[in-house]
Amino acid sequence: MKIDAENIKPYDNGAAKTGQVEEMFDSIAHSYDTMNRLMTLGIDRSWRRKAVHLTAAVNPAKILDVATGTGDFAIQLARSIPGAHITGIDLSAGMMDVGRQKIEKAGLSERIDLRQGDCLALPWANGTFDAVTVAFGVRNFERLERGYAEMARVLRPGGLLCVVELAVPTKRWVRPFYRFYTKGIIPLVGRLISSDSSAYTYLPTSIAAMPGPQSMLGLLTGAGLVDARLLPLTFGVCAIYTARKPG
Repeated sequence: MKIDAENIKPYDNGAAKTGQVEEMFDSIAHSYDTMNRLMTLGIDRSWRRKAVHLTAAVNPAKILDVATGTGDFAIQLARSIPGAHITGIDLSAGMMDVGRQKIEKAGLSERIDLRQGDCLALPWANGTFDAVTVAFGVRNFERLERGYAEMARVLRPGGLLCVVELAVPTKRWVRPFYRFYTKGIIPLVGRLISSDSSAYTYLPTSIAAMPGPQSMLGLLTGAGLVDARLLPLTFGVCAIYTARKPG
């Protein structure tokens, strides 16, 4: 499948997308959480809560949080699933430095481990985790199909994959407001708060280049997963995708 988002990069410097994404998130790590709250008007918390609820329903003991960033989703998972241990992996050491501080402050250091690594080459054996989650990360993958294949590989048979990702709304009346906000307001606020204005120009461009909902479901089944489902949220500006590993 031709995936346009793979060709969208934060910087125009000729480097591979994976390296550019790592550089970008290192540069915005200390402003990332503030920008998330501002960009989504705080609604991102409710999106994560819904995804956590769906993940908790399978009672996972071992969870891998891919593209864990500053650990927001990992922390919510740990608080909502008391018996679970969460491992987070991310390209950006800077983002995880912020995440470790938050995890320690929350008193969850014994239940959440963060590890730097490439999400396209996960360093775990087949079937290691009961659930794999990724929130707002798949659009940053250099190779989306490989990312899904790796997440499916490390799932145990019967395990759940839960993906939260931003999307272009499908409702026609919402689109003008969405375009104005993502192409005008978000880059402006990004320039004011972050030292890296390219990061918040990259954001709406990468969202617009992502496969549509049915294509995303097709990527899940193409990775060998079953029962692929879509839950659109907030007029379609966010979507949760879930699927299970057969067995």
